[in-house]
Amino acid sequence: YSEFEVDLEPLSGSEQQRVLNSLRDILEAFPGILFEANTFLIERVDETISGYTSPVVVNLYGNELGFLDRKAQSVAEIMRTIDGATDVQMRSPHGTPVLQVRFKHDRMNSLGLRPVDVMDAVQIAYEGKIVGRSYQGNRIYDLTVIMTPELRKKPEDLANLPLKTADGLIIPLSDIATVLQVEGRYNILHQGAQRIQTITCNVQDRDLSSFMGELKSRILNEIEFEAGAYPEFTGAAIEQGKAREELILHSLVAGAGVLVLIYLALGRFRDVIIMLLNVPFSLVGGVIAVLLTGATISVGSMVGFVTLFGITVRNSIMLISHYRYLVEEEHHPWNIETLILGAKERLPSIMMTALVTALAMLPIAVNSDNPGREIMGPMAAIIIGGLASSTILNLLILPCIMFHFGGFKSTQSEN
Repeated sequence: YSEFEVDLEPLSGSEQQRVLNSLRDILEAFPGILFEANTFLIERVDETISGYTSPVVVNLYGNELGFLDRKAQSVAEIMRTIDGATDVQMRSPHGTPVLQVRFKHDRMNSLGLRPVDVMDAVQIAYEGKIVGRSYQGNRIYDLTVIMTPELRKKPEDLANLPLKTADGLIIPLSDIATVLQVEGRYNILHQGAQRIQTITCNVQDRDLSSFMGELKSRILNEIEFEAGAYPEFTGAAIEQGKAREELILHSLVAGAGVLVLIYLALGRFRDVIIMLLNVPFSLVGGVIAVLLTGATISVGSMVGFVTLFGITVRNSIMLISHYRYLVEEEHHPWNIETLILGAKERLPSIMMTALVTALAMLPIAVNSDNPGREIMGPMAAIIIGGLASSTILNLLILPCIMFHFGGFKSTQSEN
C-alpha cells in the first residue's frame, strides 16, 4: 500500500481536472494495481465518513470467503457499467499470486538443515543482506548480497536456489522443499465480528445521489444473496443523502415558523402569498448558476438555496411593508405612481443587501471547481446567481403583482 501526494502549480479548475484524468489514464495502463486519484479535501472527508477514501462504499457481509468474493466481483462489474463510475476496486482482492514453500522435514533433518536457515537464504536471495562496506574517498557504500534481477523475476528459479548443508554439500531448494505457485490474499476484512468484502468507487461528472440510487437498485435486483449474507451501502454518498433530507426537513419546519411570524407582522395572508412569489424569482438565477458552473446538487448547493431564499424573502418584505406604509400612513393613492415611488425608495436598500452579499461570495465563487472549494464554491455561485435574478424581478414584476392582487387602503379613507 502506497500513497503519493502530487503538488500542482496554480491551475484553473478545468486544468486540474485534466491533470487528474491524465493520472488516472497512466495508472490504468499498469496491470495488477488498484488505485484511486482524489483531491485532498475529498479524500479526507470521505475517509472520515466511511474509513475509505471513496464516496461510494458497498460492504458485503457473510461467512464464506468464496461466496463474498463472487458477489463482490458481481458488484464491481455492475459498478463499472454505471455511467460516472471510476476507480472501482475490491478492498480485499482474491487470487493474489503467492509462492508457497513446503518443507520436507525428514529430508532436512538428514542433511542437518534448520527451517530458519533455509528461510534466511530465501530472504537474502530476494531482499538482500548487507555483508560489508566499501570506502571510496569520503563516501561509504554498502555491499549487498542478492540474487540477480533476472532470476528474481522467474518464480520457477526459486526451486534452484543453492543451499549449503552442514557437511559443505551444495543442494538446490527443491531437494528439501516443494515450491508451488498458489492463490492467496494479503488481508481478510472483518467488521462487527463478521467477514466482509468491500467494493468502492469514485463518481465523476455525475451527482452522487442519482448514482447511488441506480447502483442500489441494480444490486438488489440483479444479485441474489444467501441467508446470512447481505449488502450495506455507505460512504459519503449515503451520508450526503441523509444530510440533504435532514436539511430539507429542518428548513421546512423553520420556514413554517417564519411564515407564521411574517403573517403576524403583515396581518394579511394575501401579502404572505405574494411575498413567497419572490422565491421562484431567486430559484431561476440559482438554477442558471448551477448550469453555468457545471455543478451538481450537493449539500453545499442546498445550503446555498436555503440562504438565498432567506435573503430574497427579506427583500420582498421590505418592499411590501414600504408600500403599506406609503398607502396607510402617508395616504398615497394605490396607483402606478405609488408603485414606482415605492420601488424607487426601496431600490437602494435592496441593492445594497444584494451587492454586499454577492461581493462577499464572489471570491469563493470564482473558480468554484478548484479543489478545496467543493462545498463553498457551488453555494456561493448559487447565492450570487439567485440574488441577481431575484433583485431584478423583485423590483420589476413584484410591484405589478401587488398592483393587481395586493391593493392597500388608506386608513384615512377608511375613517
